[in-house]
Amino acid sequence: MNKLLIGGAAVVLGIAGFAYNAWQSPARKITHAGKEWVTVHGDWANTRYSTLDQINTATIKNLGGAWFHEFEGESSYVNPVIGNGLMYITAGAKVYALDPKTGATVWIHKPSAPAHGLYKGVALGEGLVFVGLSNAHIVAVRQETGEQVWQGLIGDARGPVTAAASMGGGTMTAGQLISAGPTYVDGLVISGLAIGDYGVQGRIVALDAKTGKQVWRFNAVPNEGEPGSETWPADRSTWQPGGGGGVWMNGAVDPDLGLIYFGVGNPVPQWGGEARKGDNLYTSSVVALDIKTGKLRWHFQVTRHDLWEAELGAPLILFEPEFEGKKHKAVAVMHTYGYMFVLDRETGKPVYPVEDRPVPQNPRLFTAATQPFPAGADHMGSRCTPEELIPAGFKAMCQFDPIDYDMPNAMYPMMTTRAAPLAFNPETKYFYAAGANWFSWIKRTEDPKFYMVLPQVPGMKFEGLLAAFDSRTNKLVWQKKVPYRTQHNGSGFTTTKGGLLFHGNTDGLLDAYDAKSGDLLWQFQTGFDANQPVAIYEADGEQYVGLVTKGGVWAFKLGGTVPPLEAPPAFKEHAPPAESAFGGRVVETSQIVVGATVRDAGWVEKVRESFDEYAFQPVRAKVRREGRDAKVTWTNTGKTPHSIAAQDGSWRTGEIAPGKSVTLSFKSPGTFTYICNEHPWSYGQLIVEE
Repeated sequence: MNKLLIGGAAVVLGIAGFAYNAWQSPARKITHAGKEWVTVHGDWANTRYSTLDQINTATIKNLGGAWFHEFEGESSYVNPVIGNGLMYITAGAKVYALDPKTGATVWIHKPSAPAHGLYKGVALGEGLVFVGLSNAHIVAVRQETGEQVWQGLIGDARGPVTAAASMGGGTMTAGQLISAGPTYVDGLVISGLAIGDYGVQGRIVALDAKTGKQVWRFNAVPNEGEPGSETWPADRSTWQPGGGGGVWMNGAVDPDLGLIYFGVGNPVPQWGGEARKGDNLYTSSVVALDIKTGKLRWHFQVTRHDLWEAELGAPLILFEPEFEGKKHKAVAVMHTYGYMFVLDRETGKPVYPVEDRPVPQNPRLFTAATQPFPAGADHMGSRCTPEELIPAGFKAMCQFDPIDYDMPNAMYPMMTTRAAPLAFNPETKYFYAAGANWFSWIKRTEDPKFYMVLPQVPGMKFEGLLAAFDSRTNKLVWQKKVPYRTQHNGSGFTTTKGGLLFHGNTDGLLDAYDAKSGDLLWQFQTGFDANQPVAIYEADGEQYVGLVTKGGVWAFKLGGTVPPLEAPPAFKEHAPPAESAFGGRVVETSQIVVGATVRDAGWVEKVRESFDEYAFQPVRAKVRREGRDAKVTWTNTGKTPHSIAAQDGSWRTGEIAPGKSVTLSFKSPGTFTYICNEHPWSYGQLIVEE
C-alpha cells in the first residue's frame, strides 16, 4: 500500500477503479507540452518546455504542495509522463498510474520479466504504456488498467555474466540495460540499449507497438562489413566483445523528415585506445535514423577515437534557429565537456561553425590528431582540473589529455554535462543546462581493458553548475555555482511560458528561477533527494508541477496547502560537505598491506585483477584498544619503499623497505587519514576505537 498526503492528512490507498478513454499518441507534428506532458521530456523535440503560464514569475510565490504520494521501500529516478488523464511513473520494479489531480493510485503493474529496477520513464501510444526494463526488455501494458499485453527483447537473449548484475542487486541480461524512456512514433516503440561498457554491442531497436516484435535494429558498433566497420581494427579480438556504443538517452523525433535522433556512448575498452585504432564509429556520435527502416541517414562524431568517456548522454533537442539570415531545422547536441554543437537536422552539417583543433598526442594510444569544437562558442565547467580543487599529490589533467598506464595519479575533468536533460525556452531562446565540476581519478594498467574511475577521493572538492546559453550566439548568458553535485545522471531544467525554470536538487529542495535572469524566486523542501526534472500539466483548469523524488511523488499548484517535509538526513543540520570523504567498507584488522592486488568493476567480459604498487589493503581499517595500546602493522609487499604518515602529523612509520613491516602503537582513539610520503596520492584511513 502507498501513503498519500493531501492537505496535511495521510490517507492509505489501494488500487482505484477509475476508467478513462485510451490516449493514443502525440500529434503527428512537434508541438510543445500543454495540458498534458505526453513524453518523457514533454514533446518529441525534448525541449522540456510547457506552454502553460498560470504559474509565472508573479504568481510563483503562491505555489504550494497539492499532494504527496509516498513510496514504501522503493526509489524512483524518473520523469513523470501525463496523458489519458493519468500520471505514469516507475518506482522500484513497478509501474504506477496515479490520478494527477489527487495522487491517488489507479493501478500498479509489476512486469513479469525479471528486473531489479525501472529507469527513466515511459512512452504512450496505441492505448498502451511502454516501459524499458533493466534486463533489456520492453513491456507494454494497457493505459487504463495496467494489464500486460506483450514484452519484447531488444538486447541479447544470452551472454556473459558480468559485474553489472550487482548494480541493483538483481538479475540483468549480460549487463544490458534500457536506461531511458522509450520513444513511440508511427506504430513503433524505439529504444536504445545502454551499458555497452560491459561487453555488449550498443544498438537502437524498433519494436512493433502492437506485438512487441522487432522491426529493425541499428548497431552503434557496426558488424564486420557494415558501413563504419572500417573505423575499427580488422582484428576484432583486440576490442571485442561488444565494442561499447551504449545508448543512454531517448530519441528526438522529426516526423516531417521521418527521422529519429540519438546520441551514442563511448567505445570500449573505454581508456584503452591501443586496442582499437581508428575513429571507432558510431561511438560518441549523433546518428539520424529513418523511422520506418532504421537506416542511417547521417552521423556526426563529436569525439573521435574517444579515450575519455567523452560521449553523448544528454538528450538531443530539436529547435529552429536563424543563422546568417536563414532559418534552419536544427538539432542541439550538448557535449559531455559542456559545449554545444548545432547541426542541420536533414544533413548533419554544422549550422554554427565547427573547427578541428589539435589535441595532445600519445602514439601508443592511437590518439586522433584533432577533435571538433564549435567555433567561438562558450562552454560550461573547467576544461582543466584546478589544482586548488584536488588533493596534493595528484596530477591535474585537461580535457583530451591521454591517460596511459604509467600515470598512477591522473585527476581528470570528465562528465561536466554528461546526461542531465537540457531545456529550451522559445520565448527567451535560451538553452538551460545542469552540470558539475566533478573530477575523477583515472587508473589504468598495461591491460587496455583494465581501468578504475574513482570520483570519490578524500579531500577532493566539487561544485555543481547551472547555466543558460543563448541559442542565437552559443554564448553563456549566466552561470551559477551551487554547493552540491548536480549529478551527471540527474536533474536538468524544465521551463515554462510563465518565464520560469524548475530544478530539483540532491538536498531535497525544488527551486524555481527566473528564466531570463536566473534569479532564484521560490524553494520548497520535498524531504527526499529531488535530483530529477519536473513535468508541467493541467487538471480541471489548474496548472500543476509534478516531481518524482527518491521517496515519492510531489505535485504543486497555486494555493496548495500540503506543507514541506524535513530535509533529508544528510542535509538536516548542516550544508552539503565541501569535499569528498572516504567511502567503502571498513575492515576490522590490525594488518595493512602496502601494495596490493586490486580489481576492476568487471568491464567487458570479466572482473580483472592487477597488482597496484600504491594501493593500501584494506583502504579503511579499524582496530580496538580494549584497555591497552592498539598495535597496527603495515607490510610492504611491493617493489618500492614507502613511508606512511598521518595527514595531521600525529604519527609516521618511517621508510618501509620492500618485504619489510613496521608496527605502531596507538594509545588514544581517533580517526586518521594517512598517505605515503613518496606517493601522496595513496590514501588510507585508520579508525582507532576504545
